[in-house]
Amino acid sequence: MVAGPQTRPGPKRRGRPRSFDRETALEKALLAFWEHGYEATSVSDLTRVMDIGAPSLYAAFGDKQSLFEEVVRVYGVRYGSFTDRALTEESNARAAVARMLREAASEYTDPAHPHGCLVVHAATNCSTPEVEESLRVRRNANIAAIRSRIEADIATGALPAHVDAAALARHAGAMIQGMSQQARDGASREELEALAEIAMANWPRT
Repeated sequence: MVAGPQTRPGPKRRGRPRSFDRETALEKALLAFWEHGYEATSVSDLTRVMDIGAPSLYAAFGDKQSLFEEVVRVYGVRYGSFTDRALTEESNARAAVARMLREAASEYTDPAHPHGCLVVHAATNCSTPEVEESLRVRRNANIAAIRSRIEADIATGALPAHVDAAALARHAGAMIQGMSQQARDGASREELEALAEIAMANWPRT
């Protein structure tokens, strides 16, 4: 019997890259960075929680640092915007800071996501200077915005002329950052609201 011609196997076709929902993957990365910080969250951790391969991560978001920068921007809009809203919508600095502290107590203890503030905690033990600096700039910008509202109240007489705007703004910033850490340590919403009340009781009056 004469054997017929053998058919050579054709080249293997590459599978199409698995598609994924970018926003869903980004939210999962945000929660991972929020929970564990920048340094402790590895690329393998990210690909696992985002349910994508490393090539897809790099193609969609760039490297880890680029992904984190996008995460911080999204966090600021989705979870951290209560500070900007209070400063914009309230009629004076005292009302704005009081609202910020109340909403921080609620936001930082919300069981729907990691406790505390990502911008405060994400750079803990971080060895990447650019990441540390980026978060420091954001925190200082928040304090500067509070100071600006305080200075405006001093100018209109809503606060006494002798008030140290810089120190008062830093006090407010220290309260917010401290509440974030205490939320990470297990403080309840009610406990943080009590701290906010004490802080506002010490606010200077005309």
